[in-house]
Amino acid sequence: MPVIMSESNQGERLQKVLATLGLGSRRSIEEWIRDGRVAVNGRRAELGVRVGPKDLVEVDGRAIDLGGSKAAAASVVLGYHKPLGEVTTRSDPQGRPTVFERLPAPPNGRWIVVGRLDVNTSGLLLFTTDGELAHRLMHPSSEVEREYLVRVRSLPAAATLDTLRRGVELEDGWAKFDRIEAVNASDGHAWFRVVLHEGRNREVRRLWSAVGHEVSRLTRLRYGPISLPADLRPGQSRLLPPALVEALTQALEREHRS
Repeated sequence: MPVIMSESNQGERLQKVLATLGLGSRRSIEEWIRDGRVAVNGRRAELGVRVGPKDLVEVDGRAIDLGGSKAAAASVVLGYHKPLGEVTTRSDPQGRPTVFERLPAPPNGRWIVVGRLDVNTSGLLLFTTDGELAHRLMHPSSEVEREYLVRVRSLPAAATLDTLRRGVELEDGWAKFDRIEAVNASDGHAWFRVVLHEGRNREVRRLWSAVGHEVSRLTRLRYGPISLPADLRPGQSRLLPPALVEALTQALEREHRS
């Protein structure tokens, strides 16, 4: 099948435009393009092609209004207090409740979750209709700080905490906490606030396990400059005000420049 060129090579990359419209994450849209599901001006699209307002873009045969990308330029971000027991997926083969079931209808496109929290972790989870923003927030190069409140079994020694600050070797590479702050200790448990700038799968739990301590409770308190509101109960969500969304995007830009 012939590969298309758009009417203008001065536009935005196709996958970025569709992600900004909230049709999906940039990674998933790149897969759609590879699979031949996306056409521009009647012909199969290729990765990296640029499109402008005059181009006809279709996904699975459905025409996409590119004008909506201007409306999506002001990114919409939703903060959600994830309860224990919910899975971070749109559907679950085991029938468990998902984080999408209680969300309000998005103002445009669809909600895209920023990262994941496992079923036994609660706390702040961000959603956006801007696929490009979601991609940037989740990309390892963003190094956005994540802060957690963690309860571990037994009281770690000072040398153990120093090890976690210096780093340990996990099965997928070196990892460490940027900061560890003791909060409380009682009844064979110890509470800490920990900060790291990665989002690897179950990284907080695996770090503690590597030094011999089981995590018995874990809550995410902060993602970049966005903190979990004290009055946001589990299962509730709230749209972030524009000033906080701007702070989030500025944090990404600072990390990119550093």
